[in-house]
Amino acid sequence: MHMADALVSPAVGVTMAAVSVGAIAYSVVKMKKEEDFDEKKVPLMAVSGAFVFAAQMINFTIPGTGSSGHIGGGILLAALLGPYPALLTISAVLLIQCLFFADGGLLALGCNIFNMGIIPCLFAYPLIFKPIAGKVLSNGRIMAASVVAVVIGLQLGAFGVVLETSASNVTALPFGTFLLLMQPIHLAIGIVEGIVTGMVLVFVRSMRPEILKCSSEKKSLEDVSIKKTIIVFSAAALLIAGILSIFASSFPDGLEWAMEKTAGTAELANNGAFKDAAGSFQSQTAFMPDYDSGAAGIVGGLITVILTGITGLIIYLVKRKKTCKA
Repeated sequence: MHMADALVSPAVGVTMAAVSVGAIAYSVVKMKKEEDFDEKKVPLMAVSGAFVFAAQMINFTIPGTGSSGHIGGGILLAALLGPYPALLTISAVLLIQCLFFADGGLLALGCNIFNMGIIPCLFAYPLIFKPIAGKVLSNGRIMAASVVAVVIGLQLGAFGVVLETSASNVTALPFGTFLLLMQPIHLAIGIVEGIVTGMVLVFVRSMRPEILKCSSEKKSLEDVSIKKTIIVFSAAALLIAGILSIFASSFPDGLEWAMEKTAGTAELANNGAFKDAAGSFQSQTAFMPDYDSGAAGIVGGLITVILTGITGLIIYLVKRKKTCKA
């Protein structure tokens, strides 16, 4: 559901960028204040971010549609890290995909962060996932919470795409027609992602239940060993990026499919100096456009680990410095 610049006007792109930057800044402030953000969250952010980056490379076929989908990862990250570190992590993933792999437009980056990050992390997780999962976590409640939260979050994200293209006056994608195609296909994608998310979280619960409990109850991981979790997520990211991504579906994703059904093409023209400048800048930074190398997943995962790890570490050190002064 990565939007290209052709779907967004400069006014909408800049507005959504401001909203997303504001949400990220708010998340940083909350992370510096909350007790549950400790030094162990930093490596967990890094490896879970790499895992989501790799997992997004695997498109799964939606039977009978000629379309495919991939996980967004927002609910998964929020359940593992809490909503605010999760938003920073998924934002880093989307930034890396945009700048280095030309996946999603630069002008549309704020829209993508809002649709795929802010909605699931700051709304669907606290308002839907947590109440369903409850305080006493069980495998059944985790699965139910994952499916419902992911489906609703993705439906809202898909609706956000339709609203943003409509506000951008993209006449090739009429609101009603585009909406009637976007929502059903992302319902199917959401069900699959919800099941996958639930399975991963159930596995984490079987391996280290304290991680989910601490995230849900906003408690520190100080007394929890996360070495095994770090190793498992790192190995899974390498396996997915290096091997499993080869078998990804070649069908267009849900957004591209809906565009093809509505406008007859998934490639709309970029018009205007602002979009040309954004595209030109992106072409300079994208050294593996469209993941055109077998090593793209591994490279992207490593960049995610570095960027997310450094960002998390800086926030933690600033927080610790303020705590020591107090």
